[in-house]
Amino acid sequence: MEITKEKILQALSTVHDPDLKKDLVTLQMIRDLQVEGNNVRFTVMLTTPACPLKEMIRKDCLQAIEQHVGADIQVDINMSSEVTTIRDTSPLLPQVKNIIAIASGKGGVGKSTVASNLAVALAQMGAKVGLVDADIFGPSIPTMFNCLREKPTVKQVEGKNVIIPLQQYGVKLMSIGLLVSENEAVVWRGPMASKALQQFLGDTDWGELDYLLIDLPPGTSDIHLTLVQSVPVTGAVIVTTPQKVALADARKGLAMFRQAQINVPVLGIVENMAYFTPAELPDHQYYIFGKDGGKMLAEQTGTALLGQIPLVQSIRESGDSGYPAVLKKPTEGEGGTSAESEAFERLAQEFARQVAIRNANFDKTKRVEINT
Repeated sequence: MEITKEKILQALSTVHDPDLKKDLVTLQMIRDLQVEGNNVRFTVMLTTPACPLKEMIRKDCLQAIEQHVGADIQVDINMSSEVTTIRDTSPLLPQVKNIIAIASGKGGVGKSTVASNLAVALAQMGAKVGLVDADIFGPSIPTMFNCLREKPTVKQVEGKNVIIPLQQYGVKLMSIGLLVSENEAVVWRGPMASKALQQFLGDTDWGELDYLLIDLPPGTSDIHLTLVQSVPVTGAVIVTTPQKVALADARKGLAMFRQAQINVPVLGIVENMAYFTPAELPDHQYYIFGKDGGKMLAEQTGTALLGQIPLVQSIRESGDSGYPAVLKKPTEGEGGTSAESEAFERLAQEFARQVAIRNANFDKTKRVEINT
């Protein structure tokens, strides 16, 4: 029996992406198909390098070809990725595929810790990632990335000064903490802080990025409105801890993005400090702040639960040392990765999955026009 490209494509059309609910051929995820005798080669172009379903899709492709074409075929599948985007045309950040707001209803829930580790995890998986520290009055990203004493450089582009972001652990970074002394307080009125964010977005050479994460200040403020008015935001991530006082504020933060005049899709909720695991008892979980508060909020609001991050000392130590916990290797004699590293890797995979689902099922993002 002659093997043809048409027969291979027909077989692969029976393989569906579990998240996007369509077959790989319709989604144009099959690329560079070559058939030479009994040898078949092609690329499956996933929607993100952090795809948690990569191996399942590969196996489904092999099984479909064996079942519908033949069992004696040598199949070589290259799994690659191309992060999706549905941004409209915008003069700001035209090469950035997805702009993501990382928000929280209140301070102290570990939003910057989550943003930092999420950014590094995505970069480790092969994505092009940038991180903006939009908490102008309490910048923490320089500390968490161990670059407090480093300064971004400036170059001239068509007579205009453009900031070159720092790069650490594969992530491009910009923060007011990189421009002022670590002992200097930023005492500005709201419009000045908003202007700083606009400069971080419009006067910085971010280049090509798959994801630009915006680490917003706690609550709902001028900075949040400036962001959604300046650029089309793909979606928002809400970070909370499990206790009621944090959940009440997280609910307000989520509601802000869902207001009709803002209408930014909420990609999901991250429950930080979900449980305490002591180093000497790694199999024990103590629910210090309550159990599954973020999970229940996600269920009540029809939102995805992106991850539950444990409360462990090493995450705090990693933030203080400027070496994100997701980079932590297991101690000598252990295999695989550390528990905290795995938690952030799973978060990155689910986050990337929700971005791809959002881009496949919702309208293009647009800048928000609010008359105030």
